[in-house]
Amino acid sequence: MNSPAAPMVAEHNANLLLAALPPEDLARMLPALDQVQVEVGAVLCEPGDPIRHIYFPHDCLVSVMAVAEVRMTLEVGLVGREGMIGATVTLGHDTTQVRAVVQRAGSASRIDADLFRAAFARSPALQRVLYRYTDTLLAQAIQIAVCSRYHVLEARLARSLLVTRDRLQSDRFHLTHEFLAHALGVRRVGVTKAASALQQQGLINYSRGNIEILDPEGLAQAACTCYEIVREVGAGVPARLFV
Repeated sequence: MNSPAAPMVAEHNANLLLAALPPEDLARMLPALDQVQVEVGAVLCEPGDPIRHIYFPHDCLVSVMAVAEVRMTLEVGLVGREGMIGATVTLGHDTTQVRAVVQRAGSASRIDADLFRAAFARSPALQRVLYRYTDTLLAQAIQIAVCSRYHVLEARLARSLLVTRDRLQSDRFHLTHEFLAHALGVRRVGVTKAASALQQQGLINYSRGNIEILDPEGLAQAACTCYEIVREVGAGVPARLFV
């Protein structure tokens, strides 16, 4: 006979971090977890905000951006079902250090930050999983920062599109010039030129924010080597950490 909690477990197991927990640890968190819907463009947190909620995405995608002087931004991470928003709580932080913007609408598990802290304190398994995950976030952010300093925009755009493709498991998605400009820390005209160059090479089709990757292998060749590194420490992490 199925437990009444079984449907709830199945919902929250859509996130790979929660799915990695021993059943008894997840069961203790279930009363505090809510499934919520997030819309494109929604800002889940801003630098300096108190951390009130932790999000574990299911099928949504969230861009994590460093912010300088309010207007200048740079994407330092992309979080999907393999990760969480609010990971710095595990390091003792009470305020956010980044802006988190929903890039693709969908659902997520959400938990009050204080309840999460209590669950984290009493669960060695949760601590182990999230310490490892936080380490991968740092590695990803460092690599993206290096990429942004030393590599040309066309290669950086190719890297960003490929990482998005990996997270969504789809060759088609929607990203506006404005969003890409914020993510890559450049002006919109720069995104236009870089996207046009990739399109002229037959690697992508880009019209009114609708992107289709036509040649993934060719786009990978156009990207800098940072793509493989970010891919390894990002999308490939769950398979390594939780076996």
